[in-house]
Amino acid sequence: MSTTTVQEIRTAADALVAAFAEGRLDDYFGAFAPDATFVFHTTPQRLGSTAEYRALWQRWVEEDGFRVLGCVSSEPLVQPFGDTAVFSHDVRTRVATHAGEETLLERETIVFARSEDGGWLAVHEHLSPRTAA
Repeated sequence: MSTTTVQEIRTAADALVAAFAEGRLDDYFGAFAPDATFVFHTTPQRLGSTAEYRALWQRWVEEDGFRVLGCVSSEPLVQPFGDTAVFSHDVRTRVATHAGEETLLERETIVFARSEDGGWLAVHEHLSPRTAA
């Protein structure tokens, strides 16, 4: 396992999480490949593309007033496998909707693949609930 590869993946994951936490949606969605897939415990179906996820996000904003107030990542683990890698961590996310503010405790797995330019793009995200530790 190359230390450089682990650091590259960690940097890509940190950038993705920071963009999410700061509401920089173009940067956040730009961290995913167009054909990335998404499995969220809050949605009944798998999302089959980044465009599908972005459209759902827009619906949350329009219907629920959804916005991210902050996100903290902890317990990161990077597992590189050649030109792919698995990044998993715990996340504590503060969100707001018309109903008020809420803190979500979740576990997230993001699969990264090396892109043609040598960088790393997220190709799959899976989110599940976790209990407070």
